[in-house]
Amino acid sequence: MKKIILSVAAMAMIAGLPAGFGVAPAAAQGDAAPAAHKVGLIDMAFIFKNYKKFDALREDLKGEIAQSDTQAKAMQAKLKGMDDQLKQMKAGSPDFAAKEKQLLQAKAEFESFVKGAQREFIKKESQIYKTIYLEVTDAVNMYAKHYQYTLIMRFNREEVEGTDEPQDVLQRMNRQVVFFREENDITSPVLKYLNKQYGVDDTTPKAPVTPTGGTAPRTPVRTGSK
Repeated sequence: MKKIILSVAAMAMIAGLPAGFGVAPAAAQGDAAPAAHKVGLIDMAFIFKNYKKFDALREDLKGEIAQSDTQAKAMQAKLKGMDDQLKQMKAGSPDFAAKEKQLLQAKAEFESFVKGAQREFIKKESQIYKTIYLEVTDAVNMYAKHYQYTLIMRFNREEVEGTDEPQDVLQRMNRQVVFFREENDITSPVLKYLNKQYGVDDTTPKAPVTPTGGTAPRTPVRTGSK
C-alpha cells in the first residue's frame, strides 16, 4: 500500500510541470533529497534570438514602420512639389506669401508626424521586449520551482574559441561564468517550452548567435525617409 501511495505522489509531481519543458537535467533526476543550494544558468540573448513569438512581433512592427515610411515619403514628395511651385512664383506677391505659409505649415505637420511615429514605434518596441521578458521569466520561475533550483543566473553560452573578432573575444573573456556543468544550463528546455506554448515545435537555433553582453538583441527602429 505504501508503494502505491508513493507512486501516485510521484506521478502527481511530474504532472505538475507544464508540458513542453522536456526531460529534467541529469542532476535533477534521481535526487531523493535536493541539495540545499542549486544554481541554474540561462542565456537570455539566445532565448530572445530563437523565440518564434519575438520574431513574429518584431516582424509586425517592421510592417508598421514600412507603412509609416511610405506615408512619410509621400508627405516629402508633396513638400518638394510645393517648394518647386514657390520657386516659380514672384517673391513678395500675395500668391507667394500664401504658398509660403502653406509650405511652412506642411513642413511643421511633416516633422510632427515623423517625431510622433518615432515615439510610438520606440514605445511599441519597448513593449515587445517587456512582453517577451516577462514570458521568459515566468517560464524560468516554473522550471526552477519544479526542479528545485534556488538561483538562476544569466550567462552567455558562446565560447572564446568561437570567434577571432577582438571585440567579441574581449566580451566573452569578461563574462562572469567561466565554468558550468551542462545540466546547469536550462536555456534549451525553457526555449522549447516557450516555442511549444506559442504553437511552434521547431527550435533550431539561428547561427551565429551574436553575443550581446547579457542583453536581448536589439533592432534599430527607423521612421521617416533617409
